Amino acid sequence: MTRKPPVDDFTDAGLTVGPPATWAVGLPAIEHAMLPALGELDPERTAKVAFSINHKKGFDCPSCAWANPDKSKPLEFCENGMKSVVWESIPTVVTRDFFAEHSLTDMADKSEYWLGLQGRIGEPMYKAADSDHYRPISWDDALDLVADKLRSLDDPNEAVFYTSGRITNEPAFLYQLLVRAYGTNNLPDCSNMCHEATGAGMVPAIGVGKSTIHFDDFADADLVIVMGQNPGTNHPRMLNSLQDTKVNGGQMVAVNVLPEASLLRFKNPQKPVGVLGDGIAMADQFVQIKIGGDMHLIQAVAKRVLLAEQVSPGQVLDWDFINAHCTGFESYRDHILAIDDDEVLAATGLDAAEIEELAERYLNSDATIVTWALGITQHKQAVGTIAEIMNLLLLKGNIGKPGAGASPIRGHSNVQGDRTMGVWEQMSAAFLDELGKAFAFEPPREHGLDSVNAMNAMDRGDIRVFFSMAGNLVAAISDSGRAEAAIRSADLTVSVTTKLNRSHVITGAESLLLPVIGRTEYDEQATGRQVTTVEDTVCFVNQSGGELPPVSPDLLSDVSVLCRLAQRLVPDVGDIDWAGFEADYDRIRDAIEKVIPGFDDFNERLHRDHGFLLPHGPRDSRTFPTASGRAQFTVRTAEHVAAPAGRLILQTMRAHDQHNTTMYGLGDRYRGIAAGRFVVFVNPDDLTELGLSDGQTVDVFSEWPGEDDRVLRGYRVVAYPTKKGCAALYFPEGNALIPRGAVADECNTPASKQVVVRIEPGAARADSGRPITV
Repeated sequence: MTRKPPVDDFTDAGLTVGPPATWAVGLPAIEHAMLPALGELDPERTAKVAFSINHKKGFDCPSCAWANPDKSKPLEFCENGMKSVVWESIPTVVTRDFFAEHSLTDMADKSEYWLGLQGRIGEPMYKAADSDHYRPISWDDALDLVADKLRSLDDPNEAVFYTSGRITNEPAFLYQLLVRAYGTNNLPDCSNMCHEATGAGMVPAIGVGKSTIHFDDFADADLVIVMGQNPGTNHPRMLNSLQDTKVNGGQMVAVNVLPEASLLRFKNPQKPVGVLGDGIAMADQFVQIKIGGDMHLIQAVAKRVLLAEQVSPGQVLDWDFINAHCTGFESYRDHILAIDDDEVLAATGLDAAEIEELAERYLNSDATIVTWALGITQHKQAVGTIAEIMNLLLLKGNIGKPGAGASPIRGHSNVQGDRTMGVWEQMSAAFLDELGKAFAFEPPREHGLDSVNAMNAMDRGDIRVFFSMAGNLVAAISDSGRAEAAIRSADLTVSVTTKLNRSHVITGAESLLLPVIGRTEYDEQATGRQVTTVEDTVCFVNQSGGELPPVSPDLLSDVSVLCRLAQRLVPDVGDIDWAGFEADYDRIRDAIEKVIPGFDDFNERLHRDHGFLLPHGPRDSRTFPTASGRAQFTVRTAEHVAAPAGRLILQTMRAHDQHNTTMYGLGDRYRGIAAGRFVVFVNPDDLTELGLSDGQTVDVFSEWPGEDDRVLRGYRVVAYPTKKGCAALYFPEGNALIPRGAVADECNTPASKQVVVRIEPGAARADSGRPITV
C-alpha cells in the first residue's frame, strides 16, 4: 500500500480561514475519526481497533492519558484517539527503496506531516558517517554497533537516553534499569517539557505530584475550574466527565487566553442530544486571562476567600481540615492579604467583577476540582502557579473528599507511568536503594541531565551518543534551530521508533533507526502473547495489548530491543535476567513489584482485573508524605509579565489535527483553519495598533536579552479573539522562537507559553518555500 504525499507541503496554497467554532465534537467528530480509518484500514482492522481501544482486554490509547471508566461503552474512543490509531496502524511500510531514493538532506526539507505520511519503518536502518542515506542493517549488527559505541565512551555521562510517553510501563522500567546499570542518570523525558512544574508545585504541598481525584469525582463536583487546557483537541474523552459535572448540577469555569470550542458547548455523539440537539453548554464563566496572569488570579481569589472568613469567622474555611492536616497557614494568609489588587488587574487583564464572580463560585462550592494542563505548566512561574492552586484547594479542604481535588492532565499516553517506573534524571535515593537491592548492583547517584540541559550539553560537545526511546526531541525542544546543530555534533544517534519524524533526519554522524511494534499490534514472545500496562491521569494502571499483526516481520518489541541491547552492553552488571524478561513480561512485573511501592501482587491483580488503582495518601486517607506529615501552605510572590510597547506575549499550541509533534492533517477546524499551519493569531485591536491587517504576510521575531532575535518569516496573520496583548502560533514550528534560556523557575521546563515577540510586515514566500527560521 502506497500513499502520495502532498506536493504543496510547505506552501499553504490551499489555506482558508473561517470563524472559530462555537461548539465541539458532534457528528463531524465521528466523520473525521471513522472516514480516515475506513479509507486507510480494511474493515476488519478498523473494527478490531475501534472495539478494543481503551477496553480492559484491549489496548490503551497512545494519544492521551485520560482515564477509562469502570464500565466502558462499546466504543470508548475519541476523534483524535482514532486518528492516532489509524496513523500507527496503516499497513504501509517504508521500504529500503524509499531510503535509497531520499537522502537525509532531501528529507530535512520535508515537514513532519510529509515524513509521517510515508508509513511505518519496516526494518532496521543505518546511516554511516560518510553517507547521506540510510541503508538496511541486521538487528544483530545494529545492536552490536550501539553497544560497541557506548562501551567506547570515556564516561557513561557522555550518553543521553531520552524517552516519550509512547512506551509502556514494562519497557520503561527496563529502560531506566539498563541505563543505570550502564552507569548514568541521564534520563530526560518529555515530562521535562510539559508537566515537570506539576510535580515541583504539588510535592511540597501534599507530598505527591499526581492527580488527587478519582475518575468519578467530576460527577460529584460542585465546581470545576478548567485552567490552561483545550480538552476538545488534546483529551476529548475528558468532555464526558465535564459533562457529568454539568448534568449533575455542578458549575464550570474556563480560564484561558483563547476561547476553546469544547468549553463553550459540547455535543456528545453518543447521546441523542449531541446528535440531534444543541448539546450542552459547558463553562458558566469564561475568564479570558492575559498570558502569565494565572498566579495573580489564584492569589486574588484566595484573598477574597480569606476576607470572607474575616467577615464570617469559622464559616468559610475548612478549619477542621486545616487544623488537623495542614501547616504554614498563618504565613500564607498574611502574604495573600497583602497582595496588590491593582497589580492583579494589570497582570490578569481582568476587571474586579470577573474575579469577584469566580471567587463567589469558589466560596459557594463544597467540592471543587481544579484541573490544568500545559497552559499552566509552561510559564516562567509555572511552579508557583501550581503551588497557589494547591493553597487555594487547601483553604476549603478540597483534597481527599468526593468531588474535589487537584487534576493535572498529565500529558499523553504513558508519560506519567514512565515517571513512576523511574524514567527521571532525579529519582530519589529510596528508589535507587530498592533498585540496587533488587538487582545486586550500585546505581549511580549523581543527578543526570533533563531535556533542556541535555541539549545544552550537546551544544558544548559533551554528549557523544543520543539514544531515544520513541519521541521527537529535535522538534519538541525549545530553540529548535539550535537543537538541530547540537544533534549534528553527536557521534551516534539512535531512535527506537515506529514512523519517521524530524529527529530521524537531523542526526549525528552515524544514525540508527530501530523499528518496533506499535501499541495496536500483538507482541509474541517465547512464552506466548504478552501484555503491558500504562498509568492514566488518575493513577489507574491499565492493561494494554494490541490485536493487529505487526506490519512487518522485522519489527521487535520495545522490551526485546532493550533486553538484547542489555545482554551486549551490561551482561555482567548485577543479577539481572535480561533473557527471562524478554521471554515473559510477568517477570518484569515481579521485578517492578519488588522496587516500586503500590505494585503489590502486580501480576495477580493485572491478570484478574486487567488493572488497578495505585495508592495515593492525600486522596485516599488525607495522609501526606511530606517532611512534616501535613499538607503545606507555601508563600509565593507573583511576577507581573508585561510586554514592552509594540510587543505581544506569544504562546505555542497544538492544532486539532495533531498529537504532540505528529500531524494527522493540516487543519484546525475548531479555530477555523483549513489546509495550513503557518499562521499567527492576533487580537483585532492589536492588529490595528500595530498597523497590520487580517491576512497580511508577516515575520514574527522573538526577543531575548543579550541574544540576536529569532524569526519565523512568511506567516499569515489571523484576526482572532485571543486576549488583547497576546498572540499564538502552532507547536512545534513555534519552538524556533523560544530561547533556550526561557525556562520555568525551579523545574527548567521551556516557557513555551510566555515569549515576547514583535510582528512586522513580511514578504510573501515563494510557492515552493517553507517559512524561514533565522
